[in-house]
Amino acid sequence: MRKYIKVHKGDNVAVALVDLKPKEIIKLNFSEFALIDFVKQKHKFTLEDLQKGDKIVMYGFIVGEVQNDLKKGSLISTSNTKHFKSDVNKTNPKKGWNAPDISAFKHLTFDGYHRNDGQVGTQNVWLFFPLVFCENRNIEILKDVFEIELLLKKQSKYQVLLRAALSGKTEKLEEEEVEPYFDNIEVKFITHQGGCGGIRQDSQTLAKLLAGYINNPNVAGATVLSLGCQNLQIDLFKSALNDINPTLDKPVLFFEQQQMGTVDEMLSKIIKSSIAQIKIANEIKRSPAPLSYLNIGLECGGSDGFSGISANPLLGEVSDILVSLGAKVMLSEFPELCGVEQDIVDRCESELIVDKFIKLMNDFEQSAINAGSGFDMNPSPGNIKDGLITDAMKSAGAARKGGTSLVKDVLDYAEYIKKDGLTLLCTPGNDVESTTAMAGSGANIILFTTGLGTPTGNPITPVIKVSSNSKLAQSMPDIIDFNSGKIITGEKTLEESTIDLLNFIINVASGKVVTKASILNQNDFIPWKRGVSL
Repeated sequence: MRKYIKVHKGDNVAVALVDLKPKEIIKLNFSEFALIDFVKQKHKFTLEDLQKGDKIVMYGFIVGEVQNDLKKGSLISTSNTKHFKSDVNKTNPKKGWNAPDISAFKHLTFDGYHRNDGQVGTQNVWLFFPLVFCENRNIEILKDVFEIELLLKKQSKYQVLLRAALSGKTEKLEEEEVEPYFDNIEVKFITHQGGCGGIRQDSQTLAKLLAGYINNPNVAGATVLSLGCQNLQIDLFKSALNDINPTLDKPVLFFEQQQMGTVDEMLSKIIKSSIAQIKIANEIKRSPAPLSYLNIGLECGGSDGFSGISANPLLGEVSDILVSLGAKVMLSEFPELCGVEQDIVDRCESELIVDKFIKLMNDFEQSAINAGSGFDMNPSPGNIKDGLITDAMKSAGAARKGGTSLVKDVLDYAEYIKKDGLTLLCTPGNDVESTTAMAGSGANIILFTTGLGTPTGNPITPVIKVSSNSKLAQSMPDIIDFNSGKIITGEKTLEESTIDLLNFIINVASGKVVTKASILNQNDFIPWKRGVSL
């Protein structure tokens, strides 16, 4: 196994693939030198002498500025390096790119749910949600009723453990094995803290997000609860739904508590009306669809120093193949594009796309500054501990998820995807806020890379977790679906892993493999309150 790697020919730092001791001899580019410092696995060390003010280059991008003189073989750390990003200059729009050979993939299909609007889902979900937080309790009641009765939810091993502790029994209590009532529809529930209070724009944005969830091809229909007096009125929500899809023909049931009398009367009517539609939705069957009907969201969370050299480049390869096949791909997390804006701008297909991207980036960053923060504070303590010292360094690795294809479009938060190819979606870097947004913009699969481990899932869209290192895959097998750490160890090439991941995606999209997040019932949903989150 290699002990270190120089990612790009223009880099002046290298990454330690294993722990490296002081005085260890480094041989790169026909030269050799001794390390000065101990360099922990995943961290970076200098490949040349640097003076105060010199720039750190990694992945071919400027990712930081050194704050004091550093000798060749020195450890890069928060004490000697600070965040730095270059100014962005507009360039002439690109007309082409070096697309990969897709001849081996053109025949591939997945078994999906074909909707009347031409979209194809990878799941078949009936969704319950409120327009305002006042209805969260009623959603939770319905969730308990449906999960216990309709889905015949078995008691978890934790309930079994608690029962044994309460009774004082020491013998093992077996979990009850049951079969779900329906075999072709999932019933999911989401709650939130919005819909009233705050500013009216918050409710308008939430309306667009929730409308995107109904329009998502993974959703067969929905039951929507309203109190009646809130900012997010039913008419406002219907208007948002019409803006996204004027010809939507999915069943959407609305119930307004202030017009229906008692809670008992309302819940009884909701259950009877919803179950009738759920039975109809259960009759929808899977059938083959080309991979061009995939809409892939790209996410990273709990990133480490290997994310940018294993998992994220792997997603980039898969993205380029799917884009070439005519699929849609979304790259989100704008704070994690800070420092690579010029590369993004250089790949934009038109000046309009460039202008929208720059404005969204600048407005977002300024809102963070106004709140007393900034994009430079994006790396978490876990990121820094595992070698991601600056935001630009984190961004340069994170952006590799988007491959090398042209940027076809830029969407603001809660806008629904329109074009085939690579689209940028303005979201924060927060894992759940970002995945929530991508599902609301139409993603029917989300690819999520992680180096430290995170359980994030989504109620309507399968989230495939890709580990950047084998240690994580071994220690947290209950949340990791695919291990790209074999690229680091040399057990697999990037090309081999690309084919393996693409096949895995097809199996998930076809319902043949259930993601670990879905098995754990990790149905995370957090709308972004703009200007508050990074």
